Amino acid sequence: MAPPTIAPALAGGALIGLSASLLLMLTGRIAGISGIVGGLMTPPAEARARTERRAESAWRLAFLIGLLSGGVALFMLRPESFGPVDGAGAVSAPLVAVAGLLVGIGTTLGNGCTSGHGVCGMSRLSKRSIVATCVFMATGMLVTFAVRHVAGGR
Repeated sequence: MAPPTIAPALAGGALIGLSASLLLMLTGRIAGISGIVGGLMTPPAEARARTERRAESAWRLAFLIGLLSGGVALFMLRPESFGPVDGAGAVSAPLVAVAGLLVGIGTTLGNGCTSGHGVCGMSRLSKRSIVATCVFMATGMLVTFAVRHVAGGR
């Protein structure tokens, strides 16, 4: 077994930063995934022109397709990146889906998003984003502890 390296984490962080920067430079939008997905699901205001609504949906859909395609490509090339593949210690896909849905609902209710605050906001040294990211991280740690050690899950 090869020793762990930080190269994949650095490469992933660089790609996230590059994609967030490109989105900001090309569209003037912040790469907040919950907001991008929420904008696809929210009916647009009636007063907006049809072409403007299409353009708004187009960039959101393109960003989401790119995001999902990257994950699918990584899974096809390196499935071990997603955790145990033999079932030992693996978390069920439905549990992950429910967790993702709950995160999306929570970020919508809180008017924020982990990617928007954690990547874009913190890079601008936004106090609001720094506090929000600390709250997201603390909540994630607390829930992980509760699920693994209190509820006896994985």
